[in-house]
Amino acid sequence: MAAGKLLLYAGLSLSLCALGMLAVAICSDHWYETDARRYRERCRSFSSRRKDPGFIYIPNNSLPLRASRSRLDRWEEKLLLARNRRQLFAMSAADECSRQYNSTNMGLWSKCHRPGFDQDVEDLIRKGAIARCSYIKYHYSSATIPKNLSYNITKTIRQDEWHSLHLRRMTAGFMGMAVAIILFGWIVGILGCCWDRGLMQYVAGLLFLMGGTFCIISLCTCVAGINFELSRYPRYLYGLPDDIGHGYGWSMFCAWGGLGLSLIAGFFCTLAPSVQPMPRSTCPKSRQENGTVC
Repeated sequence: MAAGKLLLYAGLSLSLCALGMLAVAICSDHWYETDARRYRERCRSFSSRRKDPGFIYIPNNSLPLRASRSRLDRWEEKLLLARNRRQLFAMSAADECSRQYNSTNMGLWSKCHRPGFDQDVEDLIRKGAIARCSYIKYHYSSATIPKNLSYNITKTIRQDEWHSLHLRRMTAGFMGMAVAIILFGWIVGILGCCWDRGLMQYVAGLLFLMGGTFCIISLCTCVAGINFELSRYPRYLYGLPDDIGHGYGWSMFCAWGGLGLSLIAGFFCTLAPSVQPMPRSTCPKSRQENGTVC
């Protein structure tokens, strides 16, 4: 009896913690983060080079007295890969630096500039020229498609926009359903604990497992959507330069933590009724004798 109650109380407590972690993940904007400080430093150094006629810029790392043979081989391979990529997409170092990349953090609802990463952006935000955050759209808009492109590229971009929009909708929709199901399961579990109904406790555990399943679908579609955005065509419009750091933020790990807690809570709550002994009735079982019930 004590073991069943302990499992039930632990499952309900873990489900409440899972609800809190998922709520924090949904309300925060740190699912995916980018760091463009190295990119901006490279572009500043590129713009500050001498542009005299006949001047040839040679990086210091390419000089034989400053690097070993193995480092030179690796540096030449990197230069060759970068040159091939720029030739493939008709990009030069100046073309890469002509685009504006900022250090941002993104959530389910908004995309924001990271504070303290770029002083120029901070000055513009302080003056009111640009906003700190912009809302993520969950409806299709052709205004985001670049102009002056060929018909085939425009058609591809339009199809990719629809696909990316569906992934964003699935991420937000399944995450919201996961929170609602876990909350409903917690209410059912509390009622089953108060009324001492094993069936309600078992149903609460199943709801926690269902909420965890929906959370898995949401997180998988979120990861798929981010990878899809980074691999969209044409790459010179949607890809990131090599010196821009990017990765998942603490909101994503908070959502994964809520997923794990909800699954553990579901396991505990479904196991609790089987550990508790069946209650015995005090009144004797009725018998039928000579057509009468005693």
